[in-house]
Amino acid sequence: MKKRYLSLLLILLITFRLSAQQPWIVPEENLAKLSPFAFSDSTRKAGVELYITNCKSCHGDPGKNNVIKLVPPPVDPASDRMQANTDGGLYYKITQGRIPMPTFKNILSSKDVWVVISYLRSFNEKYVQVVAPKVLGGAMVQNVKIQMNWLKEKNQVQAVVSGKKDNIEQPLAGAEVKLFAKRYFGNLQIDDARNTDAQGKALFNFPKDLPGDSTGYVQLLAKLTDEAAYGEAKNETTLAIGVPTYRPPLNEQRAMWNVVQKTPIWLLLSYTLTVLAVWAFIVYVLMQIRAIYKAGLSKDPDSIE
Repeated sequence: MKKRYLSLLLILLITFRLSAQQPWIVPEENLAKLSPFAFSDSTRKAGVELYITNCKSCHGDPGKNNVIKLVPPPVDPASDRMQANTDGGLYYKITQGRIPMPTFKNILSSKDVWVVISYLRSFNEKYVQVVAPKVLGGAMVQNVKIQMNWLKEKNQVQAVVSGKKDNIEQPLAGAEVKLFAKRYFGNLQIDDARNTDAQGKALFNFPKDLPGDSTGYVQLLAKLTDEAAYGEAKNETTLAIGVPTYRPPLNEQRAMWNVVQKTPIWLLLSYTLTVLAVWAFIVYVLMQIRAIYKAGLSKDPDSIE
């Protein structure tokens, strides 16, 4: 039996090592992703703090090759191997992660990730940044609208963003959009944040196994991340693109938060027995007081010395 467990452990270790040594391939649509803002001294300074907090423990000091010993070993940020990544490639790898590197999409905001990349690029003298284009200038944009469509053939949700500039409605290019599916307790982000193209369109890959309501409808929320430039631009819509799933209401079954008729039986019994025990104790005390009182009345006063 021990040999069998050891063999299984050895196979798992070999599999882990081989998978960790595979090239890290970034999806084509993520390679061309660009920062929505220009890198500057201020973004690089902010990136230093984020790097020290989240990255230095594994990647070490850039240019000193003092990375932590892992399999595969982390890449020195100043190395040619790191700098060979596109901006979109770095963004994808930081947000998604891969064993042993953790994912940071729920730790760092989209802006924070770009700020870290700004710091990483400061170690590449040949780097020339290309900023995501914006057809409309932020402060001049009015009535920003987000429309969502379902592309069934590609299993994708398309967000189309537009706004008015000089009273003319135009596509909003270079705006970062996030897509969420509304859940009972919060929102579930769908795919990575996407930047709109020149036509104001952004495509999100939709999971095929995401539960919907009993008829398959999913409530979606799309919003722009740069509120400083575009305001609180968002839109909600409901599409029949999920897996039909019956979710019993919270008050359908017996539960502690439910009405009396559906309170758990054990709680009802415990409460009833506790109340009966309290009243039994009260009756017992009263009876004892009554017995003492009677004993006092029946005692002969002349016998008291």
